[in-house]
Amino acid sequence: MDKLIYFDNAATTPVRKEVLDTILPYFSEHYGNASSVYSIARESKKAIDKAREQVANALGAEPAEIFFTAGGSESDNWALKGIAESMSSKGKHIITSVIEHHAILHTCEYLESKGFEVTYLPVDEYGKVRIEDLKAAIRPDTILISIMFANNEIGTIEPIAEIGKIAKENGIYFHTDAVQAVGHVKIDVKEMNIDMLSLSGHKLGAPKGIGALYIRKGVKLKSFIHGGAQERGRRAGTENVPGIVGLGKAIEIAVNEMDEVTPKLIKMRDKLITELTSKISHTKLNGHPVDRLPGNVNLSFEFIEGESMLLFLDMNGICASSGSACTSGSLDPSHVLLSIGLPHEKAHGSLRLTLGHMNTEEEVDYIIEKLPPIVQRLRDMSPLYEEYIKNNK
Repeated sequence: MDKLIYFDNAATTPVRKEVLDTILPYFSEHYGNASSVYSIARESKKAIDKAREQVANALGAEPAEIFFTAGGSESDNWALKGIAESMSSKGKHIITSVIEHHAILHTCEYLESKGFEVTYLPVDEYGKVRIEDLKAAIRPDTILISIMFANNEIGTIEPIAEIGKIAKENGIYFHTDAVQAVGHVKIDVKEMNIDMLSLSGHKLGAPKGIGALYIRKGVKLKSFIHGGAQERGRRAGTENVPGIVGLGKAIEIAVNEMDEVTPKLIKMRDKLITELTSKISHTKLNGHPVDRLPGNVNLSFEFIEGESMLLFLDMNGICASSGSACTSGSLDPSHVLLSIGLPHEKAHGSLRLTLGHMNTEEEVDYIIEKLPPIVQRLRDMSPLYEEYIKNNK
């Protein structure tokens, strides 16, 4: 395959060259354990401190409020389980949404097995939490609200500042899974009244296996991993120095480039949406038309199955993802697409294209050229489409 076009940046991103160049010395030259006292260890400690500042600056936080983890899933688990344990004497009620990442949903299921109650807020047709639903769900024993900043599948950006304000007014901790949002939209944890925020490095050009949890000063959160005194005694384990350095560099680059990159991504995103929905009949945009991540396109095509579409795209050198059963290993289509009201057959025919800073107009044009005949070919093999054509002659 001569051509490779990568439009699955929501799944993961390549490590940026600038990031790789920055982290390589920490594998071989500055390899000291940051907990030790000699000079090469102090180099590691200084690098961690710098990365902590870089992450804090990207969020409008203080460096002491940043704790490094192994990724977004660990950060989500720590936030929910830590609050549940530390606040159980006050209450055992948690509020989240039906479209959260499974790192949140499965953690909530675990907490329910431990006696906690979870309210799963519905969303509107665009995937947005309704503020009135949130207000109605709050109880005297509510200890935590956890709503994602932006959805990983359909790209919808939630009303985070409003939710944070409501949480603060009611004396409830507010956590947001911002894995898809960090480095792509502007975030200020203080202005938005966010108490905890999860992020992951491999979504923005850093290595896999590194993430962070912002914990506002004063939040009562139990430690998640016990052992050594790393991360100021809150998260034990020898620090992943190369990963931490890479995360700091990647998030700094992403934030600095945001004003330049975001308009380009939006232009390419909107071109994909406009061209594909006009060239392919029976196509629906999933997610909010305006309040969505700059690089997210999620479309549903009637009468076809997403897995087959991905295989044909791959044959043309295009990497994408789907809400189809086969690609997720589940018998059901995406819980997100079902939650916004799509019937099973339409949810199965979904395609997610997620753009990054490396994507080009030429790549967008290539997809616009290749996708319509792929969809038509699959429809020509579909009994559902054949029946539709027969009934509408």
